[in-house]
Amino acid sequence: MIMNNVGRPTAPVATGTDAATSTFTGNQGLAIEEPLLFEVGRLDITGVDFDDVDTFEPRLGGLGRTAPVDLPGLTEPETMRHYVRLSRQNYAIDLGLYPLGSCTMKHNPRLNEVMARLPGFGDVHPLQPLSTVSGAVELVAELGRWLLELTGMASVAMSPKAGAHGEMCGMAAIKAAIVDRGEARDVVLVPESAHGTNPATAAQLGFRVVGVPARADGTVDPEEVRKRLGPDVAAIMLTNPNTCGLFERDIVEIAEAVHAAGAYFYADGANFNAIVGKVRPGDLGVDAMHINLHKTFSTPHGGGGPGAGPVVLSDRLAPYAPVPFVRFGEDGAAEFVETRKAASERGLKPFGRITAFHGQMGMFVRAVAYMMSHGADGLRQASEDAVLAANYVKACLKDVMTVAFPERPAMHEVLFNDHFLEGTGVTTLDFAKAMIDEGFHPMTMYFPLVVHGALLIEPTESESKASLDQFIGTLRHLAEKAKAGDVAAFKAAPQLAPRRRVDETLAARQPKLTYQG
Repeated sequence: MIMNNVGRPTAPVATGTDAATSTFTGNQGLAIEEPLLFEVGRLDITGVDFDDVDTFEPRLGGLGRTAPVDLPGLTEPETMRHYVRLSRQNYAIDLGLYPLGSCTMKHNPRLNEVMARLPGFGDVHPLQPLSTVSGAVELVAELGRWLLELTGMASVAMSPKAGAHGEMCGMAAIKAAIVDRGEARDVVLVPESAHGTNPATAAQLGFRVVGVPARADGTVDPEEVRKRLGPDVAAIMLTNPNTCGLFERDIVEIAEAVHAAGAYFYADGANFNAIVGKVRPGDLGVDAMHINLHKTFSTPHGGGGPGAGPVVLSDRLAPYAPVPFVRFGEDGAAEFVETRKAASERGLKPFGRITAFHGQMGMFVRAVAYMMSHGADGLRQASEDAVLAANYVKACLKDVMTVAFPERPAMHEVLFNDHFLEGTGVTTLDFAKAMIDEGFHPMTMYFPLVVHGALLIEPTESESKASLDQFIGTLRHLAEKAKAGDVAAFKAAPQLAPRRRVDETLAARQPKLTYQG
């Protein structure tokens, strides 16, 4: 999918205004101007003392380094201060409301962090003997059991490390099932409003992607699906609730049509947090679905570390789940199946292994802690509160901003378009940049592509009415300011951020990745 840059100027506009006050250091009070790491340290020193290395014979052959590493040397205080100062320039869910639509930036309870650091969980190693990790194995099985109960599915693969990884796992199971049937289906149907990972996953597995257009109300028309079904179709990949923040009301009819054509139904579970405890995907006809633990069950977003994207499978796909896996046996004890041979002895046909080990223990512990602290009724209320918050934002802003699909109730996120900015000279990007000066991270912009100038807002269930009211008041103020003709302020924004506006398209296409001293 290509970036939609129609009506989306990204280069900064000169305004002649500068909110910064000149200082000798370049610092603005506690907003400290932080240089690059190379500008802090020196290439000819090191912050650590090493003993001289004894003479030895390297075994690198012609691969040995012939030039200096050219890394800056810093003392420990310099290093620590550098990264702390940079961290102070980040926006985070711990600082304020994070309205990114389709990302679910919800509060991560600290109780979960404490549980993940308990001995036996925080220090578990993937190569430990199985006899020494029975408690950890049982926890993984328990999490799997909760996921099956919540989704109404038959089997779960816990090993995928992220949502996109889970997509790969679920679609690989579908491909294995098709091969096992002796068929050569190579087409995957993907709605135009889908996350970009959907067509990418299908293409990477060798499938040919065929798009399904959205109808005027932002949902998928079963007739459009039927037009594209045939003996060459392997699956449909559909998100529900979809990326427009709407529930696909015809999902059962779509699933029945897909199954009648001999294909499988893959559901992108990115928005499962809107329907947990309200509806089970398995009851809707879903065959495979990944679950983003960081969206639905409060584990942290990646942050450079490993995540978790378990995949639930229907009884039609359960035999093809990858190894290794953990499940409760007939005696109630958790059993660990590590190899394809061990799985085949149980009458299963796993497509193989999708990761080296079983999954990310820390994420599993956090998710189980969240589930157990909420219980079934609490999880259902979290979904209801997320939907309530999105519809509250919609109701409070519909008179000053334009709702993309006003006739449909929003689910966990509400989608606006840029029609309210027409004739003002202010673009969607300008509007988002102005939010930064007000202390808010912008919402998701220009996505989904089916809506021009999209502004996708997901307040989540963890925000109070007071924080929602402040956010709503800010957007009302900015919308009214744009309509009043204060274009210059929007074009100059952000003026109060650590960095001013840059040409984002140029930065993405021609990044400067090498330091030139």
